[in-house]
Amino acid sequence: MTDSKKKTSGILGWIERVGNKIPHPFMLFLYLLIVVGVLSFILNKMGIEEVNPGTGETFIVNNVFSGEGLTYALTNMIKNFVGFAPLGLILTMTLGLGMAEDVGFMGAFMKSTILGAPDWALVFMVMFIGICGNIASDAAVVIIPPLAGLIFLYSGRHPLAGVAAGYAGTTAGFSANVMPAGTDALLQGITNAAADIVNAPHIEITANWYFMIVSTFVISIVGTFVNNKIIEPRLGKFEGKIEVEGTGAVTEEERKGLKA
Repeated sequence: MTDSKKKTSGILGWIERVGNKIPHPFMLFLYLLIVVGVLSFILNKMGIEEVNPGTGETFIVNNVFSGEGLTYALTNMIKNFVGFAPLGLILTMTLGLGMAEDVGFMGAFMKSTILGAPDWALVFMVMFIGICGNIASDAAVVIIPPLAGLIFLYSGRHPLAGVAAGYAGTTAGFSANVMPAGTDALLQGITNAAADIVNAPHIEITANWYFMIVSTFVISIVGTFVNNKIIEPRLGKFEGKIEVEGTGAVTEEERKGLKA
């Protein structure tokens, strides 16, 4: 059996083939909207209703595909967006983190951390910093993967393994962190808004903190194991030559900015 056939056989090959057939995220959301609409039509025709335990008010399922349902959805779209509980906090954090990323602070911090990691801890640090990078929202997804690929290349390892490890850390561990992040604020707002419906107590932004701290290390360890035992052996030895721009060492100006 050739190497190419080995890489596409077995459970990992099946997962890869299935993953490649998954539709675009836009289409997935479109399909979900259609499913919700169909369910609303069926449940409305069945006369399904529910009682609010807090107020005793009875609610029925509205048919989204009806004229009344479409009118309600369109006229309340802006109201739902503006009235979303965590919106104010998220927008404020986004402005601050966006400025930090625009001036180069977040990129310099991530580069200085990963570039200083020893070879034996390289994968773990890529995963760890990628996970904690969600404090900068989506910035880590743009910075960490190409940087990790470059570091892997300089270390004599397959750069695609570095890109995969960086992407896995920034996405698979997006909600985990060693400190409260924007996701925690988002979930706190959603949970408290839902708690008001049934007059339940509110939670703090640190409600999941211990779990997220442990998750950060668990995902980093698991990601390191998967990379070293599965991903890199399947990729083999890298013999090509590539050029990567914009992800080099930390400059002197960036070092001064980090110390300030």
